[in-house]
Amino acid sequence: MIVKTNITEYPLKGRGKVRDIYDLGDAYLFIATDRISAFDFILPNPIPDKGKVLTQISLFWFHHLKNVVENHLLTADFSAYPANLQKHPEIAGQSILVRKAKIFPVECVVRGYISGSGWKEYRETGAICGIKLPAGLRESDGFAAPIFTPATKAESGHDINISFDDFVRIVGPDHGEKLRALTLELYRKASLHAESRGIIIADTKFEFGLINDRIILCDEVLTPDSSRFWPKDTYQPGGPQKSLDKQFVREYLERIGWNKQPPAPELPPDIVEGTSSRYREIYRRITGNPLS
Repeated sequence: MIVKTNITEYPLKGRGKVRDIYDLGDAYLFIATDRISAFDFILPNPIPDKGKVLTQISLFWFHHLKNVVENHLLTADFSAYPANLQKHPEIAGQSILVRKAKIFPVECVVRGYISGSGWKEYRETGAICGIKLPAGLRESDGFAAPIFTPATKAESGHDINISFDDFVRIVGPDHGEKLRALTLELYRKASLHAESRGIIIADTKFEFGLINDRIILCDEVLTPDSSRFWPKDTYQPGGPQKSLDKQFVREYLERIGWNKQPPAPELPPDIVEGTSSRYREIYRRITGNPLS
């Protein structure tokens, strides 16, 4: 497992909650570690195969969605990496080389079902991100049509849901409508595929950037870290759903009454293995192949 990388041949651009990013000059190296975070804290236990799942499922979606929008992927073929990186075979399978893009400082969130922070906001205000919704919705109900609910991208702490007007003020009027349309179309196409595999994508988030003034899909795509995946055969609106994503860990932490202050608690072996198995299972269900 990879918890933290130390590739001295290139400068470290950033170390996020999950990803380590190195600057190769004309490209970035993205490494998906096996770290897991919840409620804005990195938890002590790594999750076996997590980095591989995040990388490989993103690669699947990059290919599946390439006719909707360009993406930043250069290669995930380790044999094509620069010679300096060949000294680090442990990153093969859970790293990619990507083009450098100017990233929009927002999360492009799309929701087909009401859950998570959207459910909380709806109960308080009857709306999500300023979008007024019908009264009487139950937790996990589907919307008549998916909604675009952007958020600010926080370096630390929670992302904050914002209105579309605030979103446009951040990204500019030329890009606001395009990003919303791309987000909804990516979700539409991905949902069709997922449903054919017996999976509901309740919500997800995308990140975009600019390369030569062209909008590019960046970062991870439709992973169990960035999405809520529900099995169709157990879906029952009116409460939380069985999930094949990070929600399994969040629910454990809520169950033990953690106050969401440091130090983050250790995860017991059954929660570590349960999380790993859910990540491998969603990869198998989405791609049609077991994780190799």
